[in-house]
Amino acid sequence: MLGVDIGTTSTKAVLFTTQGQIVAQHAVEYPLLCTTPGMAEQDPEQIYQAVLAAISTAVSAGGAEFGQIAGQVALVSFSAAMHSVIAVDQDGKLLSNSITWADNRAGAWANRIRDELDGHQIYLRTGTPIHPMSPLCKIMWLRHDQPELFARTARFVGMKEYVLFRLFGAWLVDHSIASATGMFNLQQLDWDQGALRMLGISPAQLSTLVPTTHHLSGLAPAVAQQLGLAPATPFVIGANDGVLSNLGVNAIAPGQVAVTIGTSGAMRTVIDKPLTDPAGRTFCYALTAKHWVVGGPTNNGGSIFHWVREELATAESAAAKNAGQDPYDALTKIAEGVRAGAEGLLFHPYLAGERAPLWNADARGSYFGLATHHGKPHMIRAALEGVIFSLYSILPAVEDLIGPTTHMMATGGFARSPLWRQMMADIFEREVVVPESVESSCLGAAVLGLYALGKVDSLDVIGSMVGSTHRHVPIPENVALYRRLWPIYAAIPKLLEQQYRQLSQFQRETAIGGPV
Repeated sequence: MLGVDIGTTSTKAVLFTTQGQIVAQHAVEYPLLCTTPGMAEQDPEQIYQAVLAAISTAVSAGGAEFGQIAGQVALVSFSAAMHSVIAVDQDGKLLSNSITWADNRAGAWANRIRDELDGHQIYLRTGTPIHPMSPLCKIMWLRHDQPELFARTARFVGMKEYVLFRLFGAWLVDHSIASATGMFNLQQLDWDQGALRMLGISPAQLSTLVPTTHHLSGLAPAVAQQLGLAPATPFVIGANDGVLSNLGVNAIAPGQVAVTIGTSGAMRTVIDKPLTDPAGRTFCYALTAKHWVVGGPTNNGGSIFHWVREELATAESAAAKNAGQDPYDALTKIAEGVRAGAEGLLFHPYLAGERAPLWNADARGSYFGLATHHGKPHMIRAALEGVIFSLYSILPAVEDLIGPTTHMMATGGFARSPLWRQMMADIFEREVVVPESVESSCLGAAVLGLYALGKVDSLDVIGSMVGSTHRHVPIPENVALYRRLWPIYAAIPKLLEQQYRQLSQFQRETAIGGPV
């Protein structure tokens, strides 16, 4: 079974046995286009070609290692990043790039929808917080700021929809991706009429809604040959990457939480029916008709470590490379030389604004508490702790909705770092388990595919496929330090809300190229 994850920076295809062991895998990277302030776009054609290359290479590698495998692939199932918007014409030709979740140009419209246009009621019906990441806000921005493009657009679609259209000629969107648009009514399982009226679009300008278990077959022979698959191979539409990550780490039982830190980060838990937060702090996305995921994302995860490496520790990174070491491992070792709490230095990691629980694209990063005894090691450690504190700030909102949580599963690139894993155990004050399978979204997609095709009766089969590699328990002395710092950390963003907006406005007005 082949799980394919169409991500923000790469597409990855992983070939699994039906017992969940990895047979072969391949990833193809592509750039994020950020040529103007707030812009974060991608070339849909480039991503489509990456999907083809990832699948064909993984299948070929599996065949090379295990013998002829094309006829043995039982299914292909998709995971994909959320919140993308592509404008296409009546024939499906591209009118725009893919505007990704990281694009902030709809910020002013997000504020207006939230403050003036009944945005909270839209959130309560659709489960997607009002934020520039949301296709709801992006389409509003296109309507008013790019009216010529808006007028020429026959359909607004997401990246996975475009890939499936190229493969099968049909415009389809699964309930999971749709539930992350801000335009999908969670109770009615249909496009939300109030949201569409506000945008001035009709359901005909969006894709046809289908369950995450929907599947297609009948690849064109030439495409099937290119991919190394039989033409009749079933393709399961799948779900979004966040909810499939929960499934892929077996965090689908009540009280279990999955925390993921890749480029960005998120904390999620599974419930049995849709639920939104009266205070608007959490998302609610579909996995299946009986599995709904609530939680919150942070914009700033591994990207913060990358920023530290590039801007604060270039000399240390270069020295590590020259010595044949991983620069991130070298920086982690430096951070380990400072005790928990960085001796009173706090870092708010809002370099790309922030989503949960602030939902404030204007939020800006800061070090707080700098004193003469602080040096670069303190700054590195505080940055890493700031990412975990930011994720921890989502927990109260989640537990307000569903009650106490217990088990915590951690995945993503950060899970390779013992220091970050221990920080998480200490700040969250609970055991942290790292699953054996690090390809959680791809495995989740593959297992959802098995379920969709009736090859298994329950998603619980994932339990036999996910082992654990690391367990970390809280260290009492670290817990005591973080408990003292947490109230200070949590208070600062509330105090600076007005200043965030003023400063981000200043940054936009003085950016290269003038106001945006």
